[in-house]
Amino acid sequence: AELTRGYFLEHNEAKYTERRERVYTCMRIPKELEKLMIFGFFLCVDAFLYVFTLLPLRVLLALLRLLTLPCCGFSGSRLLQPAQVCDMLKGLILVLSFSMMHYVDYSMMYHLIRGQSVIKLYIIYNMLEVADRLFSSFGQDILDALYWTATEPKERKRDSIGVIPHFFMAVFYVFLHAILIMVQASTLNVAFNSHNKSLLTIMMSNNFVEIKGSVFKKFEKNNLFQMSNSDIKERFTSYVLLLIVCLRNMEQFSWNPDHLWVLFPDVFMVVTSEVAVDIIKHAFITKFNDITADVYSEYRASLAFDLVSSRQKNACTDYSDSVARRMGFIPLPLAVLLIRVVMSSVKVQGALSYTCVFLFYLGLVTLKVLNSIVLLGKSCVYVKRANMEDKLFERPSTAPSSSAKSPSKADQAGCPTPSGEAQTTLPLHNPDGASSSLPKEEEEEAQAASELKHRTPKKDLLEIDRFTICGNRID
Repeated sequence: AELTRGYFLEHNEAKYTERRERVYTCMRIPKELEKLMIFGFFLCVDAFLYVFTLLPLRVLLALLRLLTLPCCGFSGSRLLQPAQVCDMLKGLILVLSFSMMHYVDYSMMYHLIRGQSVIKLYIIYNMLEVADRLFSSFGQDILDALYWTATEPKERKRDSIGVIPHFFMAVFYVFLHAILIMVQASTLNVAFNSHNKSLLTIMMSNNFVEIKGSVFKKFEKNNLFQMSNSDIKERFTSYVLLLIVCLRNMEQFSWNPDHLWVLFPDVFMVVTSEVAVDIIKHAFITKFNDITADVYSEYRASLAFDLVSSRQKNACTDYSDSVARRMGFIPLPLAVLLIRVVMSSVKVQGALSYTCVFLFYLGLVTLKVLNSIVLLGKSCVYVKRANMEDKLFERPSTAPSSSAKSPSKADQAGCPTPSGEAQTTLPLHNPDGASSSLPKEEEEEAQAASELKHRTPKKDLLEIDRFTICGNRID
């Protein structure tokens, strides 16, 4: 009987079809995830290159406007436009932070870290990763507070004094965050130069510990969107850290090209482990939470919407700031550190060297412009596919769905939330114009229900940034 008995899988067709779809979803995850990662990576590249290419030119234009103001005559209530004020502040923050970084000795920090034991360095590296996330979460708030304090309408001139403490706080933050990233780069450099590569192996295994901490938790679409943005930012930051490590090592070996092939296996190993961990993590998260692979195209469309909306005439923020809010990627500290490392590693002497630097700058500008053109074209395609074109032309004060883009304004003005309920409770109106109120008990019940709804709102993807706590919290 055991040899000849049979069974029919088609009697439970739904279950086996679902299992097969899960397998197909896991097989599609690497392709869809890497599409999102590549698009997000080039968004970070665009925001990062902006600091080196277009920001100096915008600062020069703002300075030119200030210098020519006495000749052209003062017209209007503002000396500079709000965007020019923000550009000037960013330029000043970069200059002051870079001048302060000159007093930090990279070589002394490297040898100080190299003298520590392997276990101590592993603990230090984990602490640095946590500190980097905390700095990024609070740093963009500090910069946003500075920009708004400098550009908000003021009734009295002495109200502008409040910009000074905000400015020094922002400079202090960028300086500390740059030192933190420098310690991270030094630790990674020590791991590359260790003889037995044990520290590098331990640091790579730390990526796989991340799988254990995230795979077995409940995730909604919004939470997965946050994690995807964080992974994009971490991958881009790790690539910049690897670039800094390679620059420092090539300088020590007098720019010998043969040493680059010595570094290549370790760099390839670190990059491969990052990609493998992201794929495994997202594959099992989507499997355990019944999320389809098509969700990554929605995430890509949301990032594309940010890019397209920042190019509109009525845009309310700079594109690099929107990337910082969405992904937690703040380019200023990383740019300060990279400028510091490049200037200490590459010696520029003579007219020919300065000519090469100028040509390199023109190459960076060309790369930035071409990257922006390709990204904008791809973003328009993604927005059109997702049928999100109508949201681009909605006005924030009147459109109900615009509260997804500016929730703080919606809360202040009593605009509808993404779920459609109004934030403020208004009396009912009869057709003849006379207002009537609900009975007291019904009004209290309605108010309690509305508070419960507003406590855990269903947020749209456009409203979620890297550090927003979603209504559906992770268990």
